[in-house]
Amino acid sequence: MRWFETPNFNFTGARRTAYIISAVLFLLSLGAILTKGLQYGIDFKGGKEFVLDFEQPIEVTTLRSELTEPLGVTPELKLFGSDSDVLIRTDHEGEINVVQNLITDKVQELYPDNPATVIKTDVVGPRFAEDLKSGALQAVIYAMVIIFIYILIRFRNWTFSAGAVAALIHDVVIVLGGFTLLSGIVPFSLQVDQAIIAAFLTIVGYSLNDTVVVFDRIRENSNVHKGMEYTEMVNKSLNDTLSRTVITSVTTLFVVTVLFIFGGEVLKGFSFALIIGIILGTYSSLFVASSLVLEMDERTRKS
Repeated sequence: MRWFETPNFNFTGARRTAYIISAVLFLLSLGAILTKGLQYGIDFKGGKEFVLDFEQPIEVTTLRSELTEPLGVTPELKLFGSDSDVLIRTDHEGEINVVQNLITDKVQELYPDNPATVIKTDVVGPRFAEDLKSGALQAVIYAMVIIFIYILIRFRNWTFSAGAVAALIHDVVIVLGGFTLLSGIVPFSLQVDQAIIAAFLTIVGYSLNDTVVVFDRIRENSNVHKGMEYTEMVNKSLNDTLSRTVITSVTTLFVVTVLFIFGGEVLKGFSFALIIGIILGTYSSLFVASSLVLEMDERTRKS
């Protein structure tokens, strides 16, 4: 931790290398999203859901793996209210009665001494899924617009707003690209559902918080060190906030990693998105947002 007592890293000097890394990751992610496409969950593409009431508690992980073969796809399972009620969601294309019979037949085979009753069935229609997809996209876009306006009002400089929003778009697109590229490779679901959208908005908030702290220090140093070159002053601000940035990132990453390991199958995708987002958010605060502000400020002064 001695590195963070009086740090003097040349962040601004490494911005060209950071641009190359970010450009490669961003374009690779964008290409994967456009060619392979996002793997949507039932919330966004439609499907069927069932609630089963067992007489005794069951192991959800076991039931999920056993239902994969008859359904032809890994269903989404989680406890529903109590440890004996289970919510099962699947995008199986068959009629709802056919899918229900596949599930109940397998359940009777697995738990002959623990009968289950289907207490609820529902269909998530394509129209509802499209509306939800549109609403999720609008939520992210509105968040970006509000953030741009907030930064503009707070710092009275459009370059700060543009740098912050560009860094946030950078983070979200790369996380989405990572989900697209790793889907089907990692041993857990990376489908985009409502929980993942919540994770993206959390990533936006986390990354923005880090960025605003750095911007505050840049503004403060601009008033204190009026004769200092802007590049040197931005680098000093990044080093001044480095200890806070690293400690916050490490402690948050530790908590989210614990959630990923022990949170169960349902939270794997959510926590995995947060892990990638925290790492990217820290990186973008140090090498993307402030560097873009520096670049735009230099170009504005030249013009």
